[in-house]
Amino acid sequence: MAEKRPPRSLQTDADREFWDWCNKGELRIQKCDDCGAMPFPPVEACESCGSDKLSWTPMSGEATLFSWCSINRDYYRGAFPLPWDTIMVELTEGPVLMSNPVGFSNAEAELGMPLRLAWLDCEDEHGAYRLPVFERAS
Repeated sequence: MAEKRPPRSLQTDADREFWDWCNKGELRIQKCDDCGAMPFPPVEACESCGSDKLSWTPMSGEATLFSWCSINRDYYRGAFPLPWDTIMVELTEGPVLMSNPVGFSNAEAELGMPLRLAWLDCEDEHGAYRLPVFERAS
């Protein structure tokens, strides 16, 4: 059964393409063809050089735990039980993503902990989708 979530941002073509890749089970991040920067979240033009030449590059799914926090305020009006754990992961390829831990809590989090990509079936007001989340690598 899909987990209910607050609505995703689908305002731009880049947003929609990111989620299309996720729904195929592929984590892809934009890479600037001119300067090599890898912006996230998705953008229409490179934040480093302004180029609109961006390619969707597959990520390995390997990451390390960069930071974490527990949300104790009900920002989503009962959509999540509190506290709600979030993590920041640094992909092996460099980009940093905000995500959710799977199979461990923030109380068990360790800086630099190796992680790997997992997928969570979710649903929001736009429909069903696959959310990239991270679990312990070992």
